Amino acid sequence: MSLRLFLISLLFAPVMALAASKDDPLLSMLMVEQLETRSTDGPDPFVFDGQLWIGKDLNKLWIKAELERVDSETEEAELQALYSRAIARFWDLQVGWRRDFRPKPERDWLAVGVQGLAPYYFEVDAALFVGEGGRTAARIEGEYEFMFTQKLVLSPELEINLYGKDDPALGVGSGLSDIELGLRLRYEIRREFAPYIGINWNRKFGQTADYARAAGEDVEDTQIVAGIRFWF
Repeated sequence: MSLRLFLISLLFAPVMALAASKDDPLLSMLMVEQLETRSTDGPDPFVFDGQLWIGKDLNKLWIKAELERVDSETEEAELQALYSRAIARFWDLQVGWRRDFRPKPERDWLAVGVQGLAPYYFEVDAALFVGEGGRTAARIEGEYEFMFTQKLVLSPELEINLYGKDDPALGVGSGLSDIELGLRLRYEIRREFAPYIGINWNRKFGQTADYARAAGEDVEDTQIVAGIRFWF
């Protein structure tokens, strides 16, 4: 069985788990963390980062999507479909499939990770990825919220990406690939809807930075951002 068929078959797990439970209601939630434009020296990118889950108390189907478009062209696009199982209070174990649609060539990964609330209310999403050809990767994301008032919230964010081997076709090097730091200040008109402004910094490292330089790209960038965050 190919990696792609194996990963898709994992999606039947949450369906079977949901069907087996009849004692608690079926719930769902869509959370769009970032729907924003970023101001840069060149064309301003449009960024989407959102998650959707549907399920019951212990078992859920979780969809995660990230998209970046520049000049009406999609430069980055990623989709994850995960079976999520509650393993502790505020913590889920997640396993499933990740597909990188952009940049080309496309990549498929087996995804295994945890998502939840660490001590002191840090939101954490950490995952390991295994792909074809011996490729491996890891991603760690963290976020914290400072409540200035009931409506004004400052949110620092961190994302770290690492890879197990060079992937010249995608301009990705082994080891620490890139770090992204964000700071967003939002005003919650309602809990479910909040416009925000902020600043975003990203930096490539190691061989990934070398690939970027060879392609005439910047290895470091600071952007002013403006967008909305909403959920329902």
